[in-house]
Amino acid sequence: MSDIRAILTDIEGTTSSIDFVKDVLFPYARQHLPAFVETHTDDPEVQHWLHEAAKEAGIVEAGRGEIIDMLIRWIDEDRKSTALKALQGMIWREGYESGAYVSHMYPEVAARLKTWHDRGLKLYVYSSGSVPAQKLLFGYSESGDLTPLFSGYFDTQTGHKREVDSYRRIAEAVGLPPGQILFLSDIREELDAAREAGMRTTQLIRPPQAMSDNGHPSVADFDAIAL
Repeated sequence: MSDIRAILTDIEGTTSSIDFVKDVLFPYARQHLPAFVETHTDDPEVQHWLHEAAKEAGIVEAGRGEIIDMLIRWIDEDRKSTALKALQGMIWREGYESGAYVSHMYPEVAARLKTWHDRGLKLYVYSSGSVPAQKLLFGYSESGDLTPLFSGYFDTQTGHKREVDSYRRIAEAVGLPPGQILFLSDIREELDAAREAGMRTTQLIRPPQAMSDNGHPSVADFDAIAL
């Protein structure tokens, strides 16, 4: 794949364990969301996303308690809501900055990202988590601050990850033909959409998952990706 000029990577199950998000970040946001909403009533950005969440749910008028209950239910459902992701990102920032946790990173990821960056490859992130949440995850990782390695970030405001047009928009935004971008993910449907948009693809199948043939090149870790 010597013609690759940029790498677009997913996060959960790709650079970082799904367990970190599921067992650390989600419970933290769930626990702290009620107090966060109650103490940020004068924050325009928080109010904007609360309004967007209510609009998404079709709620015309609702008290803060009803909105809080709805958002907690969405967290439990792992709903892919842009408004929820934005609010979670704000709560997670407080957790990162307070030292409540650092983000998980698979052991080879940081070194491999640095190698690719040093070779002149442009690195981008595409995750269902909000862009601010992505920056926090890479900024407060157990491998240190990795944000200087990345040239850009994309979330569901670009489009959903299983939609072909999302990857076309990303290719246009980074200014490269899709065929010069390698997309890394653990989810076959996302890889299918990226490939249909013209991108190159590689699936991360992290142990203890067994390797399987999903029509995409498959590797167990970043060190096995041949460029």
